[in-house]
Amino acid sequence: MTLDITLEDPRWIILPPLAQQAADAALRNFGLDPGECEISLLGCDDARISELNAEFRGKPVPTNVLSWPSEDLAADVPGGTPLAPEPDFTGMIPLGDIAIAYDTCQREAEAAGKPMTDHVTHLIVHGVLHLLGYDHIRDEDATLMEGLEAEILGNLGLDNPYYTD
Repeated sequence: MTLDITLEDPRWIILPPLAQQAADAALRNFGLDPGECEISLLGCDDARISELNAEFRGKPVPTNVLSWPSEDLAADVPGGTPLAPEPDFTGMIPLGDIAIAYDTCQREAEAAGKPMTDHVTHLIVHGVLHLLGYDHIRDEDATLMEGLEAEILGNLGLDNPYYTD
């Protein structure tokens, strides 16, 4: 896979190997060859993601992860499967861009009592699913997306992030 990573925040030294593993697992889950897919990933801080969230979503607050799909693949029916991404003229599948904020991820991992690496892996899988047309706006879509996240993370040996005792 072409995973173009920009680290604006030096604390994201852990991001490249985690992102590669998470993105590969998510893509393989759908029968996609990671070597044929392109994703751009920005590792930033809360200040930068707040700017991006304000610019693209009208919400000037930090968030954990943002995604910008290259193409709208979302299903028209609640809980439906998105369209499969198609290669462009180069033979590659441009999926889109993801930004992830260190500060928010760290706070969320600490609050949940889980390792930062597990939480970041989850958020990268989450972001890739958004690039593939999945979302969590409607309840049926959220159920589908959360199930896929749990399956992919389980394949990586990680706990279901939505399971609570």
